[in-house]
Amino acid sequence: MRDVSFIYFDLDDTLIDHTHAERNALSDVRDRYLEVFGTLAVDALQERYHTINAPLWRRYADGQIDKATVKHKRFARLLDALNAPHADPDRIQRYYMQRYAEHWRFIPGAREAFTHLAEHRPVGVLTNGFAEVQQKKLERFPMLRERAAAVVLCEEAGTLKPDPQAFAHATSQAGTDPEQILYVGDSYRSDVEGGRNAGWRVAWYAPDGTNGRTVENRGFDFGSWDALLDRFPSRSPTDADRPPSSP
Repeated sequence: MRDVSFIYFDLDDTLIDHTHAERNALSDVRDRYLEVFGTLAVDALQERYHTINAPLWRRYADGQIDKATVKHKRFARLLDALNAPHADPDRIQRYYMQRYAEHWRFIPGAREAFTHLAEHRPVGVLTNGFAEVQQKKLERFPMLRERAAAVVLCEEAGTLKPDPQAFAHATSQAGTDPEQILYVGDSYRSDVEGGRNAGWRVAWYAPDGTNGRTVENRGFDFGSWDALLDRFPSRSPTDADRPPSSP
């Protein structure tokens, strides 16, 4: 990977274990509102939540609905599915977000991989998600911002992945050519297809397998952080690798 001069990382379920935080937050919600959720198993609750939340997020990423709609409808529809339409979805949503923040952690091996690669190449963070939530994650884990030569919160930039404009903006922030950027991410649609369509190379983090999908000729998939690091011989960044200084 000597032709890669800048590495962007996705945040959720690539560096930060969003799935773990989501599951534990939903468990906290269930325990707090037993009269609503009863004895529903956490795995079943998370599966129902995903079924509802995923299409709302896709519509949000495509600009069809706004953030407030996502926040309200995902819990309103969940309560309807559980035959509890009289519970307050906005109150439950607020409690969920409070508890979600309490369970943030790095995916095992991700912190070390990010730190190691940042010692040898300029790195950055490019992430979807609600901007105020992603800002708090960066505050919780300050080494990400400290090590990053560029941080792009797509919501603040005006377009979400996989929109080509999100990648064009991130390319300009990296200060290098698209074909020299590698994007490390877990989402096939947002990260693999989005990065590939932008002319970037992609490293698809797929610890549970690829389900037969391929990255084709624009990169590779990997299932462990050691496998990613094996592709990068240690070296110090050259001046040519560094993004330009701010005027």
